[in-house]
Amino acid sequence: MTEKIPHLHPDPEVDESRGYITAVSRELALQGVPVDRVWLDPCQPVDATIVTGGRALVWNETHGWAVGDFLSGEQGVRTVLAEALLLGGGVVPPPEEIARRVVLEQSAPLVVREIRARDGFNEVLRRY
Repeated sequence: MTEKIPHLHPDPEVDESRGYITAVSRELALQGVPVDRVWLDPCQPVDATIVTGGRALVWNETHGWAVGDFLSGEQGVRTVLAEALLLGGGVVPPPEEIARRVVLEQSAPLVVREIRARDGFNEVLRRY
């Protein structure tokens, strides 16, 4: 099985999330969730998509993760989900926590942040 990870993104602001998105993709695969495609999307807000069959997870810097039925999207184009469930638990919850929520179809309280807030967000992303 070939590992699915996002490609280097030309925008450094967007690319800063690549390590975190890669870690979530790897954890999903470890938990038996088939990962088909992964990409980093446009900014404002920065977001990314992990497609898992007919479903997808979308992450962004303001709301964290959502999972739903994949309708459309590709690198550079916002992903559209149907019947999306916000997974909550913060904007950068641990990858194993996201994988667990996806497998169990659970959510946690939603935490929202402002774009470009000076709250340590980028430092957390750099840990991945």
